[in-house]
Amino acid sequence: MTLTTIIEKLPKAELHLHIEGSLTPELMWQLASKHNITLPYKSVEEIAAAYQFTDLQSFLDIYYAGAGVLIDEDDFYALMWAYLLRCNEDNIVHTEIMFDPQTHTARGIGFDTFMPGFLRAMKDAEKQFGISSYLIMSFLRHLPESDAFATLEAAKPYLSVIDAVGLDSSELGHPPSKFERVFREARALGLKIVAHAGEEGPAEYIWEALNLLNVDRIDHGVRCQEDEKLMAYLIANQIPLTVCPLSNLKLCVVDDLAKHNILSLLDKGLMVTVNSDDPTYFGGFLNDNYRELCKALPVTADHLKQLAINSFTASFLPEDIKQLHIDHIHSLTA
Repeated sequence: MTLTTIIEKLPKAELHLHIEGSLTPELMWQLASKHNITLPYKSVEEIAAAYQFTDLQSFLDIYYAGAGVLIDEDDFYALMWAYLLRCNEDNIVHTEIMFDPQTHTARGIGFDTFMPGFLRAMKDAEKQFGISSYLIMSFLRHLPESDAFATLEAAKPYLSVIDAVGLDSSELGHPPSKFERVFREARALGLKIVAHAGEEGPAEYIWEALNLLNVDRIDHGVRCQEDEKLMAYLIANQIPLTVCPLSNLKLCVVDDLAKHNILSLLDKGLMVTVNSDDPTYFGGFLNDNYRELCKALPVTADHLKQLAINSFTASFLPEDIKQLHIDHIHSLTA
């Protein structure tokens, strides 16, 4: 089988996906028209052309503006459903989806609007395609910790359908230590913990996420190679890294995918996974990320198999379900 065929056939989990970052130019245009919102673009093509960034902050500016078209429950359903349809196309059988409540609550749109929309789409995808999905509530790190505490409080009626909390948005100048107390409370409430660290921020931020937030996995983490002790710790403890190759390229974390360290990290024994982050903004959904890695790096069939296995091992699925998916991978590649 060709590498492309293997990518298509392998069942996969996606663990680092921001649902607001899957908003397509077409859906943005459609929802803006529905709500009579005037966008600073004259067509779908102009929106697509605007998805050009020089760094994380310039991306975030457009990202938050785009979220402004999400108003009612059906909009959030449409957003989630469009992503889950793509999961079905890419053979993603399990996904752990990040959402940013503060992006919506700051606009006066509450949990009682976006949560029902999300959950209805997730239920439909499980019924129609057999795709399982979890929700990760992310705190915006450029806002104060008090705002994160308020968000956690507002989320309490929905904690039975939220599996983890995370930390995203502008990394530089907003270390994990800024949110130590709110993550301690989230952990006490029984939530899993993830955090973006070591993307634009230094390796020290990864240590903070591990030691102060007690994360179950690190989102991004590609700058771990700058610290040999950290590398050794991540390998010894098999702390997962949810790596996003096309995102790293688009946001200039690397200037050439051929220079990306994901393969060297994998070969050294780190628990790395492939993910799409904000796919419509960064030029590719999950299988696109796999395919572009194959073009840029000396990826083998064994690498692809291990990355797919890692995606389940690193997930928050029950152990027996993880094993079923991993056994399926072994049966396909025997």
